[in-house]
Amino acid sequence: MDIRFQTGGPSAWKTEAVLTFVFEGEGPDEACHVLEQAAPWLGIAPAWRDFKGKKRELATLYGPPAMDIPRVQAVGLGRREALTAVDLRYAVGGAVRLCREQGAADVGIDLASLGRVAPVLDRDLAALAREVVLAALLGLYRYDRWLSDRAELPADPARLFLLVDDEFAPDAVRDAVRLGEAEAAGLRLARDLANGPANVVTPTTFAEAARAVAERGGMKFRALGPAELEAERMGAFLAVARGARQEPRLVVLEYIPEGTESEQPVVLVGKGVTFDSGGISIKPSAGMAEMKGDMSGAAAVLGVFEALAQLAPHRRPSRPVLGLMPCTENMPGGNATRPGDIVIARSGASIEITNTDAEGRLILADALDYGQDGREPALLVDIATLTGACVVALGKDAAGLFCDDDALAAALFETGKRLGERSWRLPIWDTSKEAMKSNVADMLNSGPREGGALHAAWFLKQFVKPGTPWAHLDIAATDNTESPINAKGASGFGVRTLLEMVW
Repeated sequence: MDIRFQTGGPSAWKTEAVLTFVFEGEGPDEACHVLEQAAPWLGIAPAWRDFKGKKRELATLYGPPAMDIPRVQAVGLGRREALTAVDLRYAVGGAVRLCREQGAADVGIDLASLGRVAPVLDRDLAALAREVVLAALLGLYRYDRWLSDRAELPADPARLFLLVDDEFAPDAVRDAVRLGEAEAAGLRLARDLANGPANVVTPTTFAEAARAVAERGGMKFRALGPAELEAERMGAFLAVARGARQEPRLVVLEYIPEGTESEQPVVLVGKGVTFDSGGISIKPSAGMAEMKGDMSGAAAVLGVFEALAQLAPHRRPSRPVLGLMPCTENMPGGNATRPGDIVIARSGASIEITNTDAEGRLILADALDYGQDGREPALLVDIATLTGACVVALGKDAAGLFCDDDALAAALFETGKRLGERSWRLPIWDTSKEAMKSNVADMLNSGPREGGALHAAWFLKQFVKPGTPWAHLDIAATDNTESPINAKGASGFGVRTLLEMVW
């Protein structure tokens, strides 16, 4: 979708449909008095009589077809005092989907109307412009690659116009819109990868997707195969890959903006199990098809780099950003790792395997160690669909946030809350050491069911150097959802939060 500004005020606006925002109980004079100058028929449109402005209520108002603005979508926001940013995103997502169903070739957003919403949410117009652009692009997303009748689906609007009641659009609004567009590109890529079937999205094809991002963004790319992983002593990672025919890859992306070469990097690590059968500790068949999405953490990290590529060179981080995405399948087979095996991680720690379905922490352990080798990261964050225990603890609407650094934990929590990627802090307790104790190795890879998410976080912490600012995001509950801005399937959760942390 092409995103453009229409400046010059209402007399210069022209688009097939316009979204305007209405609180409960408002009429057109209150909600969209500026838009009425471009669509003078608006106040007498019959549909206003039945429209109440309730949350997520939509009304299509029609004027004379020959006018520059022949159609308006009144977007209900509900009670002013109850409005949240999530409500706004969902309202926009639903409205642009309706425009698509109605065949609109272009859609405008009434920024004067949106400006009334800004103080209600305690944000400025630029911040809300970012949110509505993001919501529009995500609301239109659908994964239809394999549908034989995809040509018959309603086409997306080709253009999104931001209607400005002034001669110029403020630079802050333009920059915010560009950021929202880049975030959406990153999220859409992450969703495409996590929605893709495992016979197509393999470690090798994931690496090729990362190569394409690197080429677009002027980034360094490397993909380590089995021989290189062996040379790097990544015994934990390779233990997971042993049962699979598909070769593993450690995908490495590095973005070093000019002038930041001497700065310590932000290091992002994402779990990339492109299909997780559980290995020898095989999963039940029910729900196994969803395990194609067990690489959502790696997809989120790649989504961050896609957003950075979209923003370059106009907006760049102040330090290098290193992305590590260990990708493999976890499959049973004659060569697969068995319960009872002992493997040696890159750090030198020995790990007794008691559950081959606790594989994500093994590949992350070696990637975390690699990310700190010769570096002192300014920030180290891993993101993974790691434990079902986290879903049990928090439900489906929040990621688990594990971090011993109070300031970093607060920053991640507040960022996620503001951007629609909610997390909740959970503890890393030393009592997990006893739960993960092995009689024959330095540690087990899996402990008791009780506190399973905590034990997994403790395990990862063993591969983080003391003093390193580190956080772990367990997104097992949030990687797959459905909403007005998320077609049923992968969510891309984490892209926005992690992108915000690199600035």
